[in-house]
Amino acid sequence: MLLESLLGSAAIIIGYLLGSIPTAYIVTKLKLGADIRDIDVGNVGTAATFRQVGFAGGAIVGVVDVAKGIATVLIARAIGVSEPWVLGAGFAAILGHSFPIYIGFRGGQGAATTLGIFIILAPKSIAVLLLMMAITICFTRRFFPMLCITFPFLPLLNWIFYGSLALILFSAAIVIYTALRNRRGLTLLLTAPGNPFKKKVS
Repeated sequence: MLLESLLGSAAIIIGYLLGSIPTAYIVTKLKLGADIRDIDVGNVGTAATFRQVGFAGGAIVGVVDVAKGIATVLIARAIGVSEPWVLGAGFAAILGHSFPIYIGFRGGQGAATTLGIFIILAPKSIAVLLLMMAITICFTRRFFPMLCITFPFLPLLNWIFYGSLALILFSAAIVIYTALRNRRGLTLLLTAPGNPFKKKVS
């Protein structure tokens, strides 16, 4: 029991530290010499990097941020902890992305890292969700509205494909957390959907 707790705590710490790697911040600093949090919508994330740095930079950030979620779950499972600890480590990675220790706890929303976590935990759900995201982005042409439309379906997809109460509750908790974390963006989307973004770097 004590060993399980120690290993589980280690998995959570590792998840948080991995999630804290500020990929968008690093890429934007290297490319533009700017802090990604001072431009665009202020988020340290994939979508902001696409808009400000370009396709290559955004793709790098997206891949690495997804990899953070994948690595967290794989490491937690490799350590040999039970599923609740694995889920805790996954959530810690999302918290790390949102509140990264390396850059003063001002991070992003964790969408890509969430995808990485569920690529391992629920690959069927993510396959359908990615298809939904691809279809939705064709209509919205914007990343944030696409997330708002598609992410709430994750608990439902987990129920359909896996029927796991733990996965359903875990994904629902992440959806609620993401909504609360993005409440300012949701307000902007509802009140001024035309242009909620800040100006780009010149």
